[in-house]
Amino acid sequence: MSFSVTILPSGRQFSMQRDATVLSAAISDNVGLPYGCKDGACGSCKCKLIEGRVIHGVHQAKALSEEEEAAGWMLTCCATPQTDLVIESRQVVSAGDFPIQKMPTRVISLTLASHDVMVMRLQLPTNNTFGFRAGQYIEFILKDGHRRSYSMANALSTATTTVEGAAPITSIELHLRHMPGGKFTDQVFGTMKEKEILRLEGPYGTFFLREDSSKPIVLLASGTGFAPIKAIIEHMRAKDITRPTVLYWGCRSRADLYLNDWIEQAAFDLPWLTYVPVLSEPKAGDDWTGRVGLVHHAVMDDLPDLSGHEVYACGAPVMVQVAQRDFVNLHGLPAEFFFADAFTSEADKAHNPK
Repeated sequence: MSFSVTILPSGRQFSMQRDATVLSAAISDNVGLPYGCKDGACGSCKCKLIEGRVIHGVHQAKALSEEEEAAGWMLTCCATPQTDLVIESRQVVSAGDFPIQKMPTRVISLTLASHDVMVMRLQLPTNNTFGFRAGQYIEFILKDGHRRSYSMANALSTATTTVEGAAPITSIELHLRHMPGGKFTDQVFGTMKEKEILRLEGPYGTFFLREDSSKPIVLLASGTGFAPIKAIIEHMRAKDITRPTVLYWGCRSRADLYLNDWIEQAAFDLPWLTYVPVLSEPKAGDDWTGRVGLVHHAVMDDLPDLSGHEVYACGAPVMVQVAQRDFVNLHGLPAEFFFADAFTSEADKAHNPK
């Protein structure tokens, strides 16, 4: 059975089958609804159901509470239609010119950036036309069919890599945090070798710079949420986008700022970029004289009026959710100018499902 979906206020429409989720059908039809994890854990795809009826699959209460669902909110990533639908999504964007592809990839290098963060570089097939927006992510397809998602940490403009003694190749960079007991990261930090072949699919996600704006930018990252932020900075440099931009990067201790030298150099080279590192639990040996506390509090201390800004936030779901709440409710940020990608682990997805 086929149903129609109408998106307000854009008026975009597409058709879909009853057994598909609204998000998967939108992606297949190149309709760029906002989303992050696709697993009902982050809440990035939440929107208002104006007309019609859906059934939700398994999802996290923190992504969509029973009260929100009763009030007419839905998660497109796990909602299947029972009737024609009219939904309201304030962030409908073009999905872009980069089709989702499935392909093999070769591990070029594995570089330990800190005690628990690995920088992985992957070679794409020489005859491949894989493209992506800075800020999007790919999914690894594991041998048992399970998937793991990671954001690209480089921009498409910097995806050409020269390997000694070989022709230039197209590569992508990922930042992987070790999750002890994790099916994929245990392999990355243990047995994985250079030249190993993996399978990936992408690009996914609607976390990327909105270039049709002149607003000053706040980049907000926690932990390896820095990866897509790094890609956005590379993209801005390559495209000569000089909007005033300040990056707040929150980590526990000094060692967790795993690419601190890179971002300090970028801030030195780019007059439009300011860098503010924030540590929540600096160690005695860190000799830290910088900002301390919650990273989104540092933003609010420095920028009490966010009404004229855009915010791009990436990291732990709790950080993203609290930042969005406080920026919008307490500091005047229009809700439509908060763009987010909340990282979710398998533990996040498994905890307290509905």
